[in-house]
Amino acid sequence: MAARYHLRMYMHEDAFGLTPGTTIRDSLYDLMPLPREASAILATPAFLRLDGIQQLGFVSRVWPGARHTRFEHSLGVMHLMREALLRLTSRDAHARHLIDDETARTAIAAALLHDIGHYPFSHAIEDLGPPVATHEEVGRGIVLGEAAGIAALLREQWRVDPQRVARMIFPAGEALAAQDGLVRGLLSGVLDVDKLDYLPRDARACSVPYGGVDTARLLSALRVLEVDGRPRIGISDKGIPALHSLINARQEMFDNVYWHHTNRACMAMLLRAVQDAILAGLPAADLTRHTDSGLLLRLSAPDLPASTRLLISGLAERRIHKRAVEISARAGQLYAWLGALFTSPARRRDLEQTMVAALRRVSGLAVEEGELLIDIPKPERWRTDAWVGFTQPPLGMQPLMAWIDVAGTDDALLRAYEERRRLIRIVCAAHLRDVVRARWDTLLLPLLAGHA
Repeated sequence: MAARYHLRMYMHEDAFGLTPGTTIRDSLYDLMPLPREASAILATPAFLRLDGIQQLGFVSRVWPGARHTRFEHSLGVMHLMREALLRLTSRDAHARHLIDDETARTAIAAALLHDIGHYPFSHAIEDLGPPVATHEEVGRGIVLGEAAGIAALLREQWRVDPQRVARMIFPAGEALAAQDGLVRGLLSGVLDVDKLDYLPRDARACSVPYGGVDTARLLSALRVLEVDGRPRIGISDKGIPALHSLINARQEMFDNVYWHHTNRACMAMLLRAVQDAILAGLPAADLTRHTDSGLLLRLSAPDLPASTRLLISGLAERRIHKRAVEISARAGQLYAWLGALFTSPARRRDLEQTMVAALRRVSGLAVEEGELLIDIPKPERWRTDAWVGFTQPPLGMQPLMAWIDVAGTDDALLRAYEERRRLIRIVCAAHLRDVVRARWDTLLLPLLAGHA
């Protein structure tokens, strides 16, 4: 109710110098104000591409309702950024002094454009590393490139510097101005509006009882706090339970949705298909020009390797690889050895090829390249470097405290939990699962011994 009240309160105001436009219906926020400046960006081909990219990639193979897109997520992030800045500047004189209208417009534009360079099918393709750039780096190039038309819209309609917007999306090692660094904490950090949108949105689309976040309470608790002599976005003590729910919601969604074995098998298939296509000459820069369906069509073309076409036809026709072996952190050296391959996709691919050759020898079966893969989920970066301000701190507390001292949890504790829940899997074509399960040690352990 609180979130809707604030929405109605600001719906027709000329907030931060943005022009009131129309309102749209959103599955999370009901009526969402859409400034005219935002409508202009929505009409560009670069942004319209996001309407063809599912937010959760292949998760809809498990939860068919999870077909929401990067387009609507980007609108949601823009909306929450606007709400966060309105609440900060409406009640906090220090925040009003630091965040002028141009800075606020810059942050709102960056929130709308933060996924403009996203690859099809979620984040998996980025795991390949160079020559595949991160989607933030690609997004920076789109924002600054005159061909997309977005830089001109930012200058002429939003009345902001495209360079500032681009740096907020991807700093590229450049130092941010103090006020830009402050508001960027709302786009990327412990309290970012990106997570505040995607966790509840993903949970609702999947119809799972996880991912719950008290967004209204957390937004109302935002404060600008002075930490070691510089301003930082933090929360008042009333936001402690809401921030705790946000941190827990993220882990719950990884456990139950993002790391689901079917979704991960699809990601492994896509990753290897794209990797082989790039090795065969497909320019990595072409990947972000496609929607989900467009990329599947391109990777099915006859000029690409047989392994790429085999894997893509499997994805298109729901012939998804099956999990044969799951390896936990308690497997010790084996888990550590395989886990290290996340940062070396070329070595992971070499190992997959070696295992395919060994499987042919021990089974006598005709095993195709790409029919046996190693799925290594990305080690997540858990951040809890939030600060809490107390107006009247309880006995034993201070007016300003770090999150670990308030809640008793930190990055290391979350990483320890994640490490025990993150499984590495050997996945394979369905007709190979039984033999791979029976002979995995013959396929893998000699290779581990040779590595040691």
